[in-house]
Amino acid sequence: MEQQKRNAIRWMIVALALCLLGMIGASLVQSSGGKVAVRDLRWETTHGRTMSGLLFIPEGVSAKNPVPGIVVSHGMYNNREMQDLNFVELSRRGFVVLSMDMYSHGNSESWTSSSKEILTGMYEAVKMMDSLSIVDSSKIGITGHSLGGMSSNRAVVLDNAADRQLVSAVLLNCADPTYVDAEGKYANIYGNRDVGVIAAQYDEWFFRQDDGKGNRTAPRDNIRNSNAQSFLHFGSDPSGLDARNAGMFHTRMIEGKQAVRIVYDPAIIHPWSHFSRRSTVATIEFFERTLGTPHPIPAIRQVWQWKVLFNLLGVIGFGMFVVNFTSFMLFTPAFASLRAREIMRPVPVKDAKGKLWFWGTLSACAVFGTLVYLPILKAVKGHASVRGLWRQSGPWGIGLWAATCGLAAIVCMVLSYRVYGKRSGMSLAARGVSVSPRKLGRTALLALIAVAASYALVFIADYFFNVDFRIWVLALKAFGPEKILVALFPYLPLFLVYYVANSVAVNAFDYNTVGKSERGNLAILAVFNAVPIVVLLLMQYIHFFITGQLLFASNMYIVWLFPMLVILPVAAVISRKIYCLTANPYLGGFINAMLVTMISCSNTLTFL
Repeated sequence: MEQQKRNAIRWMIVALALCLLGMIGASLVQSSGGKVAVRDLRWETTHGRTMSGLLFIPEGVSAKNPVPGIVVSHGMYNNREMQDLNFVELSRRGFVVLSMDMYSHGNSESWTSSSKEILTGMYEAVKMMDSLSIVDSSKIGITGHSLGGMSSNRAVVLDNAADRQLVSAVLLNCADPTYVDAEGKYANIYGNRDVGVIAAQYDEWFFRQDDGKGNRTAPRDNIRNSNAQSFLHFGSDPSGLDARNAGMFHTRMIEGKQAVRIVYDPAIIHPWSHFSRRSTVATIEFFERTLGTPHPIPAIRQVWQWKVLFNLLGVIGFGMFVVNFTSFMLFTPAFASLRAREIMRPVPVKDAKGKLWFWGTLSACAVFGTLVYLPILKAVKGHASVRGLWRQSGPWGIGLWAATCGLAAIVCMVLSYRVYGKRSGMSLAARGVSVSPRKLGRTALLALIAVAASYALVFIADYFFNVDFRIWVLALKAFGPEKILVALFPYLPLFLVYYVANSVAVNAFDYNTVGKSERGNLAILAVFNAVPIVVLLLMQYIHFFITGQLLFASNMYIVWLFPMLVILPVAAVISRKIYCLTANPYLGGFINAMLVTMISCSNTLTFL
């Protein structure tokens, strides 16, 4: 056991080193090696609510040398850090950039719905940008992804009604422009502003219209549709006009100013657009053309990918720290009683009946999880635009699905034990399923300490370096105390049901040599954890890429599966590593449930 203690300390040091390297590296990339100052802002809006944002100020910018400013916005269920590719590349080219948290997201205050109120946040950020003496107020640009694009459209409407117009250029990322007026006629609501659209060819939400036969067109055909053509013709009815192509700037003199329209159509899906080199090229080129780049750098020369790498190192270090900090704590006097007398080893399967139960229960749970996912999320309105019973609709739907799958796993384990395991000499006490209340309480305490210590690294990254740990749609983000209160009920109990049941299944029932080796066994279990996710994603996107149409109309629920591709297999690994030292499946289950609850509740839309 002393060797395990030394290993835990050694790997804990490696984990801390990875986290520190991730923090420093990500900070250096987003600050262009210290040439861009990064400030964490909080300000009160005209609605009397607080908004949050990261402000990027390039070197040499001052009140005497103001430069163009750009507001960048994430989409629904995300936060300001999701725009890192844009704020890194635009700020290093000399723009002042404000990456905002939309209302009800991140560190900004909440509203009771996600409609008009939340959409006004972009214009509040524009007014903040206008108030800065270091910004050339005649050259303010805005760009938003998805709901951020919709809020950009709302900002234009508000700007049109203002005494002084503030918005000069608009780039909508995976969001439709406003094509028609209140009477349904093609119109140009943008006036002489420069406007561009990044229209993903496989966008799950936008860039469709009726084909005249009652069918919806495919987003990959968007550029040929009358809506897109009207946009490129500055709001004119495109009937009889020349067809205009994607990727080309089109100009017209409007009110004494030469205005620009352009549509980019990268062959990507909606969520990939805030993780895309091609979308970033489009963003750089658009604002270089419309606002003038203070420090021109070719659009293809991008460095945000290095920030992604350093963020990923932080994610990996975080996961390693969770396991090894927990392992180290097992050698302290307070928690030594939770340590097993010897390293747990796989239990060999003795007969064909045992193999049948192994593969049968795994397959049954995977099929069940796949079949009930969409019905459950639809039934409980997991994607809601107004507050329902709980403040966060996404974790509510996902949590109910997870708990349902956990209960199904419990039923399978009970049947397996009564029909096969008990007769084969399986001991619930020896495998850690039967525990005393006192031991369970100490287990919960250690899990809480391990999660708190691990998340301390995330808060250090946020406080000292203004970064978090993330990879694409999976993010470990610092949060305020209100998020803890939100998470405690009902989300934590729901995730506890699943992750505790999953840990018991992975470690107490399925920890055997069916997988030919210990590692093979773990690999099988990790893969089966993700089978429902893989199946649903493949069904959706193979059909989408072939036909141009979605198989499942509930596309938000399918998009939410992407982070689970990582979370569910990793959860099996974390619980197994801890179980080997403790013979206690509950410790890993508690830790996974707490981690996933905070990851979910700190990275989503929160209603008032």
